[in-house]
Amino acid sequence: MFQYDLVVVGSGPAGRRGAIQAAKLGKKVLVIEQGKRVGGVSVHTGTIPSKTLRETALNLSGWRERGFYGRSYRVKQEISAEDLRRRLLITLNHEVEVLEHQFARNRVHHMRGRASFVDASTLQVVKDDGEITQVSGASILLAVGTKPFRPDYMPFDGKTVLDSDELLDIEELPRTMIVIGAGVIGIEYATIFSALDTAVTVIDPKSTMLDFIDKEIIEDFTYQLRDRNMKLLLGTKADKVERLDTGKVQLTLDNGRHLVTDMVLFAAGRMGATDTLNLEAIGLDADSRGRLKVNPETFQTSVPNVYAAGDVVGFPSLASTSMEQGRIAARVAIGAVAKEPQKYFPYGIYAVPEISTCGLTEEEMKERGIPYECGIARFRETSRGHIMGLDTGLLKLIFSLKTRRLLGVHIVGEGATELVHIGQAVLNLKGTVEYFVENTFNYPTLAEAYKIAGLDAWNRMGDIKSEL
Repeated sequence: MFQYDLVVVGSGPAGRRGAIQAAKLGKKVLVIEQGKRVGGVSVHTGTIPSKTLRETALNLSGWRERGFYGRSYRVKQEISAEDLRRRLLITLNHEVEVLEHQFARNRVHHMRGRASFVDASTLQVVKDDGEITQVSGASILLAVGTKPFRPDYMPFDGKTVLDSDELLDIEELPRTMIVIGAGVIGIEYATIFSALDTAVTVIDPKSTMLDFIDKEIIEDFTYQLRDRNMKLLLGTKADKVERLDTGKVQLTLDNGRHLVTDMVLFAAGRMGATDTLNLEAIGLDADSRGRLKVNPETFQTSVPNVYAAGDVVGFPSLASTSMEQGRIAARVAIGAVAKEPQKYFPYGIYAVPEISTCGLTEEEMKERGIPYECGIARFRETSRGHIMGLDTGLLKLIFSLKTRRLLGVHIVGEGATELVHIGQAVLNLKGTVEYFVENTFNYPTLAEAYKIAGLDAWNRMGDIKSEL
């Protein structure tokens, strides 16, 4: 007999959602977490901290009000790292308390320690005090998440050359910063520190960034970044990074250029945290970045009773999709029916400004040969945008000319990650351009941009009623 029906390794979004789902169905569940407190990377170094940092930076800097009061406007003149950390700790404590209460309410057992496989149904757990114990489960869900990629050639010191985890513990805000890596994490932190008036330069070997986002949205986003004097050195590689005696850091680029900065953030990818799991014991292999391959419908690995979900299985690596993956994996693992998730999910990038997208991009429409029409709305066209002092912000809708259905929604600007859900609902419910034209939206709201964009497309597509 197994001690547990399901053993979950990791208590991030995928782990906690999977554990609670199995417990709600009457199963005996154990969660093993090696961190000091439950919550995983999402709560302690990833999603929640970065978004809290963003909100604190925007509030204290007065960023949202500068459209009215000018670029020199600040709510707090001298913003310190301690100001940012204070709010961060309050938020993290709340998240941990909520999660611990959820585990207690649903009778999910949890244990602190580092887990590794003995066999496909047995895990060895090494606790902080050195005690070693073994637990067994009919099924095991690996939700171990990821950790920053830290190459040997980068002189990390936790003060002037940091990874994205270490950035949360800085003692003072830098006047200048170079971010290596123009992926989601790099761009989010680069724009947050730019909003705090740090002079930021982003370096990436690729000549483009965020290629999975609609190109027109990225063009608008890039313009906004450069307009506030952020430097984007795309198609450029840092050949050498060295700390100077002055306390600064010097980068030598592949074009021979030298850059000197107060701080370097290395954010060029993450690794699946699978290196301590002893996967060899069960014949399971991770790829070069420590990620696990799974069946995309069941999240089952090549070992029948072992499942994996969340960032450790790769793209899209979102807290929202990880939760759903964990829930589906847990249901399959305990033999419950699991419905396939909705085809289209929203992707949110919490940069300054936000980007959010759902469905097909214009580039994908062209690749698939689908005749289409686009509708565009700018936030400054809405009364709410004027009230908020917004000069920027763009909403783009993509419709099929044949079926008139919405196939893509793409937003850059204030509140993008909230606004996208209107488009997501219409998209998954197979709504058409007529929904936006004939529907009534609250006034004044930014959501009214949907009607403006819908009308923009409808005017070029023609009225279907007059054609019949």
